Amino acid sequence: MYQEKIINPPSGYLALVLFLGLLATAIFCFVAEMFVFGSIILTLNFLLVMPGLIIVNPNESKVLTLFGQYVGTVKSDGFFWVNPFTSKSKLSLRARNLNGQQLKVNDKMGNPIEIAAVIVWQVKETAKATFAVENYLQYVNIQSEAAVRHLANSFAYDHMEDESAEITLKDGAEKVSVLLEGELNERLSRAGIEVIEARISHLAYAQEIASAMLQRQQATAVIAARRLIVEGAVGMVEMALDKLSQKGIVELDEERKAAMVSNLLVVLCGDRHVQPVVNTGTLYN
Repeated sequence: MYQEKIINPPSGYLALVLFLGLLATAIFCFVAEMFVFGSIILTLNFLLVMPGLIIVNPNESKVLTLFGQYVGTVKSDGFFWVNPFTSKSKLSLRARNLNGQQLKVNDKMGNPIEIAAVIVWQVKETAKATFAVENYLQYVNIQSEAAVRHLANSFAYDHMEDESAEITLKDGAEKVSVLLEGELNERLSRAGIEVIEARISHLAYAQEIASAMLQRQQATAVIAARRLIVEGAVGMVEMALDKLSQKGIVELDEERKAAMVSNLLVVLCGDRHVQPVVNTGTLYN
């Protein structure tokens, strides 16, 4: 409904020269005691010429409306003259940062987490930003929060919660940022807002489950380390038995092999130093 219309008004310097010329003429009329003509010229000068002068700074724009109708937007920086009866609204085109507040939401697996995002955005279409929404700044804040909540509900925190997940909030930062940016652009396009970049700035488990999740992560790390130790120990025991058999150092029956394997595994897998025991007898007494 609100398509942006960019206009290029005439230079304001010509209007400024006209303003100064009419002002000099009015002064001359007052000096010559032609008060009526001087008053008319002065009134027209301040009602028709001076109100039309506008200054547009770099990365700013002026949205013009005439009697409730959108006329156009001036985006070129400089000094211009426009219809003096138009209403002129300044709108910044500079990039802005939105440092979102920390939100407590549930991830895909139902775990409470804390999440926040940093969003870089700017006004792309001034007509939509001015007329399509009541307050585009408030619109950006609310829709950004809704997008972050929806993103958190769509993915698990990490692979421990969902091992089959291709994308998680913790490990898929780049992909999550791309998805968040796309959803924000879709939500904010109604207000003429373009999202330049969107990234997760804070991600953590909520306080009520943080300690439990930390213990779970520690337990997972211990299990992974133990699994690696056991795999290495089994390989070393197998190598030892093969070497003893190849070189014929000692002949071991099945019972003695089992005892040797047990002792080696205790030595290799234990987390404490073992105390050697000298056996002066035999395995059978």
